[in-house]
Amino acid sequence: MPNSPADKPRRITVQRKGPLLVEGPVEVELEDGSTVVSDRFRVALCTCRRSRRYPWCDTSHRDRV
Repeated sequence: MPNSPADKPRRITVQRKGPLLVEGPVEVELEDGSTVVSDRFRVALCTCRRSRRYPWCDTSHRDRV
């Protein structure tokens, strides 16, 4: 049963100037109501909206030299 006391909490790692790292698998609901799914063991969610693969991070937030 989802959200039961026996469920292990989902871990989200916050990085300064970077994506949110979320232990997967995950289902993300976007602003338009659509959903995207990843079955990876960890995903990086874009927080800067520069990613061409939004909501997945593609490291576009890094300074380019």
